[in-house]
Amino acid sequence: MKSSIFKPVDKELALVEKGIKDIANVEYPWLAELLDYIVNSGGKRVRPALTLLAGKLQGDYNLDVLLPVATGVELLHTATLVHDDTIDLSTRRRGKPTAASIWGWGIATLAGDYLFSQSAELVSRANNVRTDRLFAQTLMALCTGELEESFCSFDLNQTREGYYKRIGNKTASLFSMATESAGIVNNAPEKAIEALRDYGYNLGMAFQVVDDILDFTASEDKLGKPVASDLLQGKLTLPAILLKERRPDNNPIKAIFEDREKERSLKTAIEMICDSGIITECYKVAQSFVESASKSLKTFTDSPSHRALIELADYVVERQK
Repeated sequence: MKSSIFKPVDKELALVEKGIKDIANVEYPWLAELLDYIVNSGGKRVRPALTLLAGKLQGDYNLDVLLPVATGVELLHTATLVHDDTIDLSTRRRGKPTAASIWGWGIATLAGDYLFSQSAELVSRANNVRTDRLFAQTLMALCTGELEESFCSFDLNQTREGYYKRIGNKTASLFSMATESAGIVNNAPEKAIEALRDYGYNLGMAFQVVDDILDFTASEDKLGKPVASDLLQGKLTLPAILLKERRPDNNPIKAIFEDREKERSLKTAIEMICDSGIITECYKVAQSFVESASKSLKTFTDSPSHRALIELADYVVERQK
């Protein structure tokens, strides 16, 4: 992540970072060790930065309420990653062993639950019923997206429309909460709150599409996990769906899902996706979402935070990991 993008909220992000690390300051040493490992496993801190940057666009910039919400948003994200790893039986994330692979799947699940509770407590410090409700709605969307993914795994009939709906729940909902909540706690006008919601949603959609592109194009070192891991887990992301659309009867996905010659079939799938123009088409989809996100910001006047949000949208499609 380009550090310059977050420059308008550098000082506030340092406070968010401290708040995240403080989560591990509990009286039980075994829990402290587990939480410390989870919250210090890296991350770009995009979501709390979104809350802080959006908070400076319009309304009353009140750090006393923005800071706990921004920290809560990041902890909610962290909790979902812990649960994702337990559901997917993942052994590595960001190049490190997952908490589940060290402490066990059951303990990791409970740790995720603990972080969900902590994030809710932090968001509640804003003393805003509407923000509390938004948090609950976001959590429901996240769980719905995860359930959709689980129910559809290894199903060859997964569609582009279903994919957009799924990532809207699993990823874009949290980006949207990050920005919308800033407008709510700052008492911004409804038009501004709606614009922030739209920006966050479209940015989140673009972010996930690029993540799914990188799953096929980036190296394992950059990904911090195996290449094309989603396909191995029965998930059809946009690149694989486009391959299936282009070659309904002549693609290796069916063999992968049926566990036939999986290694060779996976290699073939990666080559077909990377050598067919599919990646370019996926980037066009991501760029379309980025353009919609930037368009949402036209209602706000120019400022360092406004420019940072525009730059962040552009960065989403340029990043390599």
